[in-house]
Amino acid sequence: MIRTLVCAALLLGGAPIAHAALSPAERKIGESVEAGYEPSVALLEKLVNQNSGSMNMAGVKAVADMLRPQFEALGFAVAWKPMDAAKRAGHFIATHKGRPGTTKMLLIGHLDTVFEPDSPFQRFTRDGNFATGPGAADNKGGVATMLLALQAMQAAGTLKNANIEVVLTGDEEDSGEPISVARADLIAAGKRADVALDFEGLSQEDGQDMGAIARRSSNSWTLTATGKSGHSSGIFSAKAGDGAIYEIARIITRFRQDLPEPNLTFNVGLIGGGQSAEVDKDGVRIAVTGKTNIIPPIAVAKGDFRTLSEEQTKRVQAKMQQIVGQDHLPGTSATIAFDLGYPAMAPTPGNRALLDRLNVVNRDLGLTDMPALDPLKRGAGDIAFVAQDVDGLVGLGPASTGDHSPAERVDLASMKRQAKRAAILMSRLASEKGGK
Repeated sequence: MIRTLVCAALLLGGAPIAHAALSPAERKIGESVEAGYEPSVALLEKLVNQNSGSMNMAGVKAVADMLRPQFEALGFAVAWKPMDAAKRAGHFIATHKGRPGTTKMLLIGHLDTVFEPDSPFQRFTRDGNFATGPGAADNKGGVATMLLALQAMQAAGTLKNANIEVVLTGDEEDSGEPISVARADLIAAGKRADVALDFEGLSQEDGQDMGAIARRSSNSWTLTATGKSGHSSGIFSAKAGDGAIYEIARIITRFRQDLPEPNLTFNVGLIGGGQSAEVDKDGVRIAVTGKTNIIPPIAVAKGDFRTLSEEQTKRVQAKMQQIVGQDHLPGTSATIAFDLGYPAMAPTPGNRALLDRLNVVNRDLGLTDMPALDPLKRGAGDIAFVAQDVDGLVGLGPASTGDHSPAERVDLASMKRQAKRAAILMSRLASEKGGK
């Protein structure tokens, strides 16, 4: 649907489709958001005070149970999809059927946080228009903003004809495996949708609200080098060779020299080698043994790489594989294994057109335009799983700082302008013909 808008904009000389002013219903949306602000903050406090670390299965389900009556009151049919097969709690899916043939919207958020029950950071604390708490922004603040927008649409009469599917995953912070199971429901929803709106946090630069139309991928790798063990006095000889640690150092150096390209980052996060090197079951520790006078027979390194498109992911993966597979040092060999986690959301023309639509809303609200954010400044997220099938926008949740740390602090007041933006954008899209 958004791709059609791109063509229309080109026919009009690239000018965005403009609304002269807010309609009466859109003005009602603004009034409703203002009136609903304090109740939304109260709901957010309740959500935050329920721990829902990704591995706290009961806590994630408890948050879903708190949200069920909120969505049902808006006319959504709610379903809970258990994810036992992926060793996670499950997903919250809510569907609102509107007028047939109009834009189908997918709203994305998540129920879980990075703070498990043993974290000392557990409670919501408010200070005026700011609050701290586990998930106060990421992503319970986003879910509260989503609800505030939908409630405003209901009050204004624009929700009744809107086709909306909401998917709140229960494991965004620590996805279950296999990913094909853990994200099957989200991917299926993306195939049904014309537009995807992600309610993770608002990006800002120097106080300016930014529009995010891309997210980079998040992939990990494990590199294992092997060599011949022996007394260190024989190293570099034809019989002993160079040992595993020199081989892994050669490969990592080649990565640093040969891999750099625009929009790519790659990191070595963990390394160990010696007489033995054993990676723990969680993949976050390497136990090593060895002596200074023993040539190391094994070395292991783990890291990640992030890309802006699936084409770039495949290219970088092939390049890393090529470096690992050739020019081995004497007496050594090496292998690399990849774990492709979150895919990339490329900055497509359709995504840019959707940001243009949002900026029309901004101007009608008297807000400044939101420039497109540099993709290197936005991490991976669930919307990327549907990016191959639907155009989307990222960051319709509130502004915040310190996410994923005990300093997580949400700008509560930003929920109001974010809810107004989202509700008016969705109301306008809901009145237009869909493409699927």
